Amino acid sequence: MTEDDRLRHETRARILKAMAHPSRLFILEKLSERPHCVCELTDLIGSDTSTVSKHLSVLKNAGIISDRKRGTMVFYSLETPCVLGYLTCVQQVVERHIDRLLPKG
Repeated sequence: MTEDDRLRHETRARILKAMAHPSRLFILEKLSERPHCVCELTDLIGSDTSTVSKHLSVLKNAGIISDRKRGTMVFYSLETPCVLGYLTCVQQVVERHIDRLLPKG
């Protein structure tokens, strides 16, 4: 593996790791609909503000979401909607796996 290959794969793994949490996947789904502030996401997820803020920070540091300040509120939006295509692919893998596990008949 070349140095470029290694860096490319490490970067990809960092992005996948950032998404690898149920709350973060939920956040991505909600942000695909429209921008949300932390308080909205906190209510939707049912976690405390500091936990949701940490999840948002992980996604932002990975370059998946961005934030924009409006007055005293910060709104988060999906920076790279293409991740939704990846999530669709993951869902197809899940469905095929379930189909294989369930008995036919």
